[in-house]
Amino acid sequence: MLVDALNRPLLDLRISVTDRCNFRCVYCMPETDGKTYCFMKKSQLMTFEEIVRLANIFVSLGVRKIRLTGGEPLLRKDIDVLISMLNKIEGLQDISVTTNGFLLKRYASRLKQAGIHRVNVSLDAINDDVFSAINGVGVKSKSILEGIDEAVRQGIAVKVNMVVKKGMNDTEVLPMARYFKEKGITLRFIEFMDVGSINGWKLDEVLTSKNIFDMISQEMPLEPLERNYLGEVAKRYRYIGTDTEVGFISSVSHPFCADCTRCRLSAEGKIYTCLFASDGVDLLTNIRNGASDQDLISQIESVWQVRKDRYSEVRGKNTTLKGKRIEMSYIGG
Repeated sequence: MLVDALNRPLLDLRISVTDRCNFRCVYCMPETDGKTYCFMKKSQLMTFEEIVRLANIFVSLGVRKIRLTGGEPLLRKDIDVLISMLNKIEGLQDISVTTNGFLLKRYASRLKQAGIHRVNVSLDAINDDVFSAINGVGVKSKSILEGIDEAVRQGIAVKVNMVVKKGMNDTEVLPMARYFKEKGITLRFIEFMDVGSINGWKLDEVLTSKNIFDMISQEMPLEPLERNYLGEVAKRYRYIGTDTEVGFISSVSHPFCADCTRCRLSAEGKIYTCLFASDGVDLLTNIRNGASDQDLISQIESVWQVRKDRYSEVRGKNTTLKGKRIEMSYIGG
């Protein structure tokens, strides 16, 4: 098992398959005055064969779970073909997808046939006015909810992720909780994070997990559950008297850096050892220059073994940490 300088194993790999997204969510990839997003050319993106080669190498080093992210991963043409290829990797235990859900209704059947058993859907409000303002492109929640329903019909397990920000969608906490409790679908609340540099993060706009827990439990009492695995980021609860779960991801108020087992691979083949990293290490150039598998293994080992990232813990009470950070839309959540 490959471990870092703080003895954290490499178990999870998040692969961004595209830097493109069809939403402009205000906490991730907001439209700003004069801002133009320059997306990668096709030639800059890893091919499916390059992705699978690297995935095989990461699995040989201990990775057991792969999550496909973006941007919006369902914008990558023939994503189901890639999933089928990844599913053939011996030793890989789980492949999942994180999506904004807009294209999920169209692709759910293909994802299921390719071997996807679970997806995470980002949805930050039920109310159309609130949701449209958040996603920045006027999409209504109905299209996302229909995608979720179709995924469930296809036999795909769904978890819904809701980023909560004061003054943006805190009024939607209870409506979201009620809706997905009734549906029997796990809803996870994520504290508004200072990822990247363009989302205008401020500490006083963070609604903590405790605040959210208190709001929900007053109406729908909760009981705690044991965590499923090392590195699980959400604290899990269950609505009393049901099997429906709710989770809280407290990366600001209660950082979980000590258990972080995740590495991120960008769409252009760079690895990042932290969501808050400023720079990545280029693997793709070496691949295209003829690097052997052992060359790539050595490169990955040299990066992971010296990894000391614990940004959220270091930030702690010092919420004025500055410096360049990669945008979340570039390497996924």
